[in-house]
Amino acid sequence: MSALALSVLLALVSAVAYAAGAIVQERVASTAPARPYAPLRHGGWWAAVALNGLGALLHVGALAYGPLSLVQPLGALTIVFALPMAALFVGRGAGAVAWRGAIMASAGLAGLLSLTGTAGAQSLGGGERPVVAVATFGGVAVVFLVAQRVHRAVVRSILLAAAAGAAFGISSVFTKSVAVDWTASGGLAGPGGSLPSLLAVAGLATAGMLLSQAAYRGAGLAAPLATVTVVNPVVSAAVGITLFGEHFRYGATGTALALGCGVVAAGGLILLTTERLGGHTGTSHGRLPAAGSQVRVPGQRPRTANVTEAVTGTVPQTATPPALR
Repeated sequence: MSALALSVLLALVSAVAYAAGAIVQERVASTAPARPYAPLRHGGWWAAVALNGLGALLHVGALAYGPLSLVQPLGALTIVFALPMAALFVGRGAGAVAWRGAIMASAGLAGLLSLTGTAGAQSLGGGERPVVAVATFGGVAVVFLVAQRVHRAVVRSILLAAAAGAAFGISSVFTKSVAVDWTASGGLAGPGGSLPSLLAVAGLATAGMLLSQAAYRGAGLAAPLATVTVVNPVVSAAVGITLFGEHFRYGATGTALALGCGVVAAGGLILLTTERLGGHTGTSHGRLPAAGSQVRVPGQRPRTANVTEAVTGTVPQTATPPALR
């Protein structure tokens, strides 16, 4: 097997591992709502951690054998793999709108990453590392605090997923810097020292894992996973363009195409978000009648709900009116 074929295989298996980890995280979030961030006593949580760790190792291996321009777009397949896997293994099917949003987000992200060029092996400077770390932790904290004030579960989940994606993206930037330092010096003695960078990687990766776990609470699988999948490499690419001298291929044409791909990816995320918002409206999604409120049954006059109906959420059924038979 050639190095390129091995790289593609590792990238695809990595995407499957990430997708499986996301499915397990969503299941944990739906069964352990009292512990949204770190349900440490839930066996599924540790299974999700292991699957995400496996995906990360496979992704690093894919980068070792293949070019970044090929491996990164393949990572966008995570959301595409996750939807049929969820339907097959846990019975969580996705509608047509969710599929369209997921495909748009993945296609836009893949196009954006494929147009991003590289400028050789680059590493954050010693003075840049603390600035980037503080700015990232501060930004993630601000988004987290804003999310706590949002009452709509889906919007709150999207914000938490965006914060998780940003944390994962900057963690990748620090990981790349440590790897470049290792290659250049034959050890971990890079600019500013390697220990702070490794601590930043550990802190950001942990924050990303906890935030992504909370993002799956009450928002399903597709929207939070697509948000993390898109925000993560976009943040990494933004840092690469700003600090590493990376650029878009094909000059002005490539830049225009990259902006178009970004619009497509954003449209997919918006489609997924609105689909989830639409799926959380109406009484058919768990809204129970309150005691003393008016209950309407087809063929009957409105009447006042009693306490039993308010607690159980049931409405007595009656025979079908003659006019409707």
